[in-house]
Amino acid sequence: MELLSPAGSLPLLRCAVRYGADAVYLGGEAFSLRAAARNFTEEEMREGIRYAHAHGVRVYVTANIFAHNGDLAEAARYFSFLGECGPDALIISDPGMFRLSREYCPEIPVHISTQANSTNYETFLFWHSLGVRRIVCARELSLAEISEIREKIPEDMEIEAFVHGAMCISYSGRCLLSAFLTGRDANRGECTHPCRWEYLMEREDVSLSRGGGEDQDARGTELSAAFEEITRPGEVMEMRENGRGTFLMNSKDLRMIGHIPEMEAAGISALKIEGRMKNALYVASVTRAYRYAVDLFHADPARYAAEKETLPALAAECAARPFTTGFYFGKPGPDDLIRTGEEAPRKGIFIGTAEGTDAEGRAVFSQKNKFSEGDTVRIIKPVRKGADGRPCAPAETDVISRIYALYDADGNRIPDAPHPHMELHAEMSVLPEEGDVLVKDLP
Repeated sequence: MELLSPAGSLPLLRCAVRYGADAVYLGGEAFSLRAAARNFTEEEMREGIRYAHAHGVRVYVTANIFAHNGDLAEAARYFSFLGECGPDALIISDPGMFRLSREYCPEIPVHISTQANSTNYETFLFWHSLGVRRIVCARELSLAEISEIREKIPEDMEIEAFVHGAMCISYSGRCLLSAFLTGRDANRGECTHPCRWEYLMEREDVSLSRGGGEDQDARGTELSAAFEEITRPGEVMEMRENGRGTFLMNSKDLRMIGHIPEMEAAGISALKIEGRMKNALYVASVTRAYRYAVDLFHADPARYAAEKETLPALAAECAARPFTTGFYFGKPGPDDLIRTGEEAPRKGIFIGTAEGTDAEGRAVFSQKNKFSEGDTVRIIKPVRKGADGRPCAPAETDVISRIYALYDADGNRIPDAPHPHMELHAEMSVLPEEGDVLVKDLP
């Protein structure tokens, strides 16, 4: 199975490549559904594709907005540009954008985005008839449904599925909440994440007699409720929930690192990590964790089974919501939603990414969170394989290093690093390599 990691910027692309991705997905400055991410300029796009290909890593470019008429002329120009750059595939959801891509860069394969809500094998067969050979299936599918799709579609068609990260509270991201509440359209890359705001609910009634059609749930009841967002008193929203389900509140994050065998058995070809707006610690630690899990399963299934319960901790370096297996083993229930500000336990605090050494032989990096002279940090290393060909556990590859002295960009010695993004030079007991991510472990 291919491991596909997010790349929200050129440095994060390099990070994903370093920590074991088989492929990365990224977006340009338009058409990519992540307007708030840094994304790639055209020159960065060229450089990112060159860098990834030089390291044997594939690049998929997202162009998965639902376009309006005013987008189409620029989209045609953009596809012509991508035809010159040579990414390995485009990720598209809108049929109009699909037609333009076939006209202006027909040599680049198209992967159908999860935004297209592909939930059945007839949809897969429809796209296959148009030349598509990979679909990112909808998050609403169970493993049993994916397995049935695999049985019904041609062998040359691949199924890509999300394995880790945020779950949209909607149908695979096609959400109107942001546009409705703020005027910023999620399906044009401007989501304000209102599904993660804090709401107050007043239950108005629970009443519906049995026998009332599809608006009635299995108990013959319908919930009618009024919501207010805590910082917007007086702006009342109505919600109704019946047997078909309506989730307005905050979902737990997806995590399937302990279920790699089941995903492969279902016929999934590529495992996709969500997170083009996340930082280098997330990209490095989650990519590395899944690289280790996938390689371990293929090299030694018995050892994978023995380590199954400890694998989730490998993907818990940074802050995250609590986790769920989403729809893979059945419809999510109340336990898969968050009603408080709880976070899953995390192992460390992101310090920075090593950028090399200075003339004095000191490590250089841009600081992300506060730390001090005398602190001990952990240098996160990529997965390596032992002499037997099996992957070494991350705990065996990480390096502990002590900060002996800190200096600012002008060479002045400082006791600590209080300001985010300041350039730091550090005398360390063990120097990191360029691209290594540094973490201060929590007690």
